[in-house]
Amino acid sequence: MHGTVTSAGKPLPHATITLFAGDRQGVRTLGHATTDANGAFQIRPGRGTASVLYVEAAPQGDRSLRLRSVVGFGPGGGVAQHSESAVTVNEFTTVAATYALAQFTDQHGVSGPSPGLENAAATSYNLADPATGKPGKVVTDQNNGSKNDTLATLGTLANLVSLCAPGADTGRCHDMLHLATPQRGSAPGDTAGAVLNLARNPRLATSKLYALAGAAHTYSPALTAAPAAWVLALHYTAPKVYAPGRIAVDAKGNIWAADNWLPGTRNPSPYVTVQDPVGNPIFNSPISGGGMKAGAWGLAIDHQGSVWVPSYAGDAMAKYSPSGKPLSPSTGFKNGDLNHPQGTAVDQKGNIWIANFYGLKGNPGKGSVIVYPHGDPAKAITITGGGLDHPFALQIDGYGRAWVSNARFNGAKLLDTRVPKGHAGGSVTVIGPDFKPTSFSPIKDASLDWPLGLAVDSKNNVWVPSFVSNSVTELGPDGTVTGVHKLPTAIAPWSIAIDGSDRVWVAGFGAPSVSVLCGVNTGACPAGSSTGSVLSPPDGFRSPSIQHLTAVQLDQSGNVWLANNWSKLAPPTGGNGLVELIGVATPVCTPLNPLPARPTATGTTACPTQTSVQSR
Repeated sequence: MHGTVTSAGKPLPHATITLFAGDRQGVRTLGHATTDANGAFQIRPGRGTASVLYVEAAPQGDRSLRLRSVVGFGPGGGVAQHSESAVTVNEFTTVAATYALAQFTDQHGVSGPSPGLENAAATSYNLADPATGKPGKVVTDQNNGSKNDTLATLGTLANLVSLCAPGADTGRCHDMLHLATPQRGSAPGDTAGAVLNLARNPRLATSKLYALAGAAHTYSPALTAAPAAWVLALHYTAPKVYAPGRIAVDAKGNIWAADNWLPGTRNPSPYVTVQDPVGNPIFNSPISGGGMKAGAWGLAIDHQGSVWVPSYAGDAMAKYSPSGKPLSPSTGFKNGDLNHPQGTAVDQKGNIWIANFYGLKGNPGKGSVIVYPHGDPAKAITITGGGLDHPFALQIDGYGRAWVSNARFNGAKLLDTRVPKGHAGGSVTVIGPDFKPTSFSPIKDASLDWPLGLAVDSKNNVWVPSFVSNSVTELGPDGTVTGVHKLPTAIAPWSIAIDGSDRVWVAGFGAPSVSVLCGVNTGACPAGSSTGSVLSPPDGFRSPSIQHLTAVQLDQSGNVWLANNWSKLAPPTGGNGLVELIGVATPVCTPLNPLPARPTATGTTACPTQTSVQSR
């Protein structure tokens, strides 16, 4: 491997270069070199494979500047392995590598379990090209570039790092490191540590750091105003990913989406789409067949990796193999008298649960939950009672119970406009593993006003967003309302995902945004936070690329994936593609099965499948 190191646009001579390998066993050094007067170096690395290969550069005798670049990743992720023989290391590659690998970095370096680590390393290429040291092909493409502020944010962060270049004003470097210090945290020792703090704490000193970055002019474009948060969002528009309703992430980190409409129309889409962890369509996506007709707000992956998607307009369920081959009949599985199915989940025993929404038909109280025992449609079980009323979403807890949000009939009618007037009401039904509603169902509360996509945390608490009341209701495992968390800005929340630190990610449909609440694990939140504290800006994380959202999902790399369901409210217009927020969440095992868990490097597998229920 050979390459060049630059800082503030100039060659960095006499710098120490170290090549590292990181994987689930930890970090090890593969080689050292020193740059010549032109910043050039050459390393003959030792043999060995790794999940990620990266280089670091630091001037001799100067501990404040540390540059970094990913230079390769192994075969354990969802992207084919790749490595560089010629590299450029600079501030751009430092920001890209640090953000993409933010959830795998500690004082020892970069390490962690597969496939999240490999996928994170591959994602860094979307932000910066380690061969040229220039912005990557995705952050500069027609969907990003000048269309959002990610490229300019990348340039501003790179300018901040350049304040610590040799010969620069040491006072500004010191100020940058000081400002990049979390509340009650210790100041970062160098630039890589400073960028890591901003990736993990994106609200840190936005105005002051923006002003400080104005002293550097090495990289452009740069932001023209202080950001609300140091978040990097990438927009992907693969073919037929139009009006996506629900997302699921498979074991390799591939992103599956159920699409409502055909592009440019309100005609039902016959496609399910799937992209690899860096946004490229795979498995001959878009995939048709299997009875798909307007993918709804449901998508779940079973223990064998097969993907179940409700065919809303086909009154059926479609099933696909892990590689995208239709496994259901041409009309889909209709067992259980499906009527506009929506939410879908898989329990510990491999049973497939379906919220039989019933569409806009009938009267209040219509709807049911259908179960395909062990994934067998021929043995379909129909569950009624317990207050089921146009059930929309469902999730499974650690006890094998299904928690179901009831959008109610008057809420169902609002789906045509999604501009509610007055109150819609709503409730939550809990169904036991015996397929019978529990005695405390339905759960009612004034805060439950058109509840939609709920989620369960690792402690069996259930978090329910309500579109009309603009709040998130926290339910204990016994169904007790333990908190009602009003969002500071009216975003009309649609759905929720829980990360590996039990933080609660909320997708806004009314106002395109993502809000984050501190969950039950307050130790994973900033000092002084309590359960329900808002960790994002008051308006949520926003980007010009984020449209009206119906789904938020998290992957094993700590990336947040968003479904742009609508682009305009009036007239209703489908949304374009998916948006990824890079490295901002604690990684979570995928597929969800069913409780959220952080991947681990200590077990025999990073994410063992949950096949047994907890005792109560």
